[in-house]
Amino acid sequence: MSDTRAAAVRPFELDGRVAIVTGGSSGLGAAVSRALAGLGARVAVVARRRDRLESLAGEIGGLALGGDLAEPDRIAEIVPEVADRLGPPEILINAAGNRFGTERAESEPLEDIRRTMDLNLVAPLLLAQQVFPYMRDRGRGSIVNISSISGRVGVPGIPQASYAASKAGLSGLTSELAVQWARHSIRVNTVAPGFFRSEITDSLYDSERGAEYLKRNIPLPTEGTAEDIVGAVVWLAGDSGRYVTGQTIVVDGGWTAR
Repeated sequence: MSDTRAAAVRPFELDGRVAIVTGGSSGLGAAVSRALAGLGARVAVVARRRDRLESLAGEIGGLALGGDLAEPDRIAEIVPEVADRLGPPEILINAAGNRFGTERAESEPLEDIRRTMDLNLVAPLLLAQQVFPYMRDRGRGSIVNISSISGRVGVPGIPQASYAASKAGLSGLTSELAVQWARHSIRVNTVAPGFFRSEITDSLYDSERGAEYLKRNIPLPTEGTAEDIVGAVVWLAGDSGRYVTGQTIVVDGGWTAR
């Protein structure tokens, strides 16, 4: 590798840094975990599906931690366990998220609203609180929250009021934490993906009507994948994004640019 190329690549390297990725058992969380490990990070992957976690952790030489992020007591255990087994975390990727229920806003049950908020918004805040002292003591850190374009624009035909509210809340949380913690060189950003193929969206992509809906609304002609989102997350995770904080970066094939 030439000196010029090495200098260009160096800010993206994560050798020796400890990262925590939630929602790591599949989709974007798994893709991000592989990318961070490939750049040298020691990665702890967190999700409920322990069998998938074990497989991924074995593949990347990481640490598998099972747990339900709807349970505050389990959240309180995760970060200390990572610090004890891998070292102080410097990177937190809050990729876990879900939409509970399919009711329209006027009928969405309170239970579904609370479950959505607990996983998509409360858990990322609690995990950020947990990693804060480690990042403060290290003198640097990066938190990347995975949001959605649903937090910025309404998406016709897909009822998701509480989901959209939780994702918009992530951007607000990001801005506030970024300002509060900047003095410790802790950066906090959000990546807001548009539609990309995953376990959740396969049926949409594979149906004729769904494929036409996506083609009509996404300006870029390529089909989005988890790997298309990874670049933005990697950029923000390490020194390559060291002067970026408090931002919501949209990666959506041009959906919100229309």
